[in-house]
Amino acid sequence: MTKSSIWRGVIPAITTPFSADGKVDHDFLEKHARIMLDAGCTGMVPLGSLGEGATLGFDEKVAIMRTLVKALDGAPVIPGIAALSTDEAVQLAREAKAVGCQGMMVLPPYVYSTDWREMGAHVSAVIAATDLPCMLYNNPLAYKTDYVPEQLAALAAEFPNVQAVKESSGDIRRIAAIKELIGDRLEILVGVDDIIVESIQMGATGWIAGMVNAFPKESVQLFEQAKQGSAAVTDLYNWFLPTLRLDTVPKFVQLIKLAQDEVNLGSERVRAPRLLLEGAERENALRIIRQAIANRPEV
Repeated sequence: MTKSSIWRGVIPAITTPFSADGKVDHDFLEKHARIMLDAGCTGMVPLGSLGEGATLGFDEKVAIMRTLVKALDGAPVIPGIAALSTDEAVQLAREAKAVGCQGMMVLPPYVYSTDWREMGAHVSAVIAATDLPCMLYNNPLAYKTDYVPEQLAALAAEFPNVQAVKESSGDIRRIAAIKELIGDRLEILVGVDDIIVESIQMGATGWIAGMVNAFPKESVQLFEQAKQGSAAVTDLYNWFLPTLRLDTVPKFVQLIKLAQDEVNLGSERVRAPRLLLEGAERENALRIIRQAIANRPEV
């Protein structure tokens, strides 16, 4: 299988908008996706951690995929595929193929973290469920499962449609370790906002971005400047870093949605068990976000 080109550029881990009654707001989801696409983003990753995928029902997930496939009109939709059971994850993968998604981000199962024999069997079943290009999602902090380079290499050797990895360990050394083992067999995408420039310097080709939901133009410019090796990237990165760091803490969903609310690109509504930020925690976040808005560079 020829490696797909869908793994390049800034690909938002798009948030899931909710209306006042708690249902998914499909009208805004479509609008938000188009705004980010118009800013230069190259595709969308729904149903991930930032998309509150663990709180969405199966039918809600399929409906979100359908909305985005329609909204993006050919640009790739790459949904996160995760569930409590392997059977449900396989069913979701097949639905992704059926509704027109162009790839999948394969997550470990929710809740259950175990040894590589069981984890490998789970992700292998999801990968084999369709012929869609797959990106493995390595986020040991969130999912307590760490796909080390040797395991990634084994999956890439077995499945031609494994084409990329979203590296969210936060360890910049992982990029070199993967490349040392398997060269350019896998595209490496960054899943942690505040190491994006360093990761591109090490050879990453894509960014599954979080704060892009609130600052799409700035995110695309940061990525392009880093890729080009522009000296201007330092100033832009320094402006952006305090806000990008909001992507790296447990309440990153609330924080990124709060930023969206502040720039009129969405609502801060979240689905329980998450709750809106309040008190000193909220004030500190607003200080960072509003400082970024006040000093927003021309893009």
